[in-house]
Amino acid sequence: MSRKHSREKAFQILFQIDINQDVKEENLMKVMDEDVTPFATQLVKGVIDHKEEIDAAIDQHLEHWSFSRIGAVEKALLRIAVYEMRYVEETPYKVAVNEAVELAKRFHDDQSGKFVNGVLSKLTEQ
Repeated sequence: MSRKHSREKAFQILFQIDINQDVKEENLMKVMDEDVTPFATQLVKGVIDHKEEIDAAIDQHLEHWSFSRIGAVEKALLRIAVYEMRYVEETPYKVAVNEAVELAKRFHDDQSGKFVNGVLSKLTEQ
């Protein structure tokens, strides 16, 4: 299974955790099924383990927007991309950004892709 598919699966899990009050992080293994790759597991657990740092980094790079206003799709994708950019050395920044933008377009719309791209571009400028 490709990393692209792993990112998509990680996105689905993190999105589900974010929008579903019944799915708690400690019940994460119940959400994951046999289709979850080791890389997807790394992404999910990494985002959860570093959530405060990741969210703070995202919040610092928002212009005319508050973190609480970010939609669940964009929030999950931004978290995955920032995690990869900061903690997964073998993932180039451009790949993390491109994958997040493509997933945003696929699961939401072009505006979502533009928003994700804008935030991540600001993060890569630091």
